[in-house]
Amino acid sequence: MNLFNRAASLRRPAPPTDRQLPHESPAFAATGTLDPALAGLTGEWIIDRAHSRIGFSVRHALVTTVRGAFTQYESRLYFDGRDPSRSQAEILLSTASVDTGVEQRDAHLVGRDFLDAATYPRMRFASTAVHLVGNDVYRMTGDLTIKNVTRPVDLELTYIGHVVDPFGYERVGFDGTTTINRSEWGLTYNQRLAEGGAMVSEKVRLQFDLAAIRQFPGA
Repeated sequence: MNLFNRAASLRRPAPPTDRQLPHESPAFAATGTLDPALAGLTGEWIIDRAHSRIGFSVRHALVTTVRGAFTQYESRLYFDGRDPSRSQAEILLSTASVDTGVEQRDAHLVGRDFLDAATYPRMRFASTAVHLVGNDVYRMTGDLTIKNVTRPVDLELTYIGHVVDPFGYERVGFDGTTTINRSEWGLTYNQRLAEGGAMVSEKVRLQFDLAAIRQFPGA
């Protein structure tokens, strides 16, 4: 499977395979209980952008919360239902695709004060380890790169479920979240309020509402 290959087409499900990606993460002990049915989900998946959302929320002016999302991204996912520690994920986001519903605010976010999309057109998350921490709950550790700064983050992922849709495609769902301090990635722009405090909070909550479709060799 070629990462970020826009020409890739979907195929109807075939029997699950137990292929591995190269450079697998080392195994880790699981503290939760694995559902035996998850073994059948082992394989490669790709995020369905039409039914997923990679978003964020941040406190603004102390009293409101601004929410937005990145609408353009590519992904590679490998889920191992027998040994979750071997699972992997990589997501590459277009910084210019940020959407908060307000055009003027979006232009500010993609400008030099924040994401500087002209200089840094991509953000990247790449997993480095996965642990099962509870029934249907996983902790995915990975490297988050923004503006050429790479720092580790921990995502808490909850397995939502698995279905075969009316078109015959296998789908799986996960919800994930983490909170970062944006200044650690060089996103330091701010204004002070007359009442004290910052116009934009340093803490940003990242939210991953993911629906993925199984991929097969040659897809």
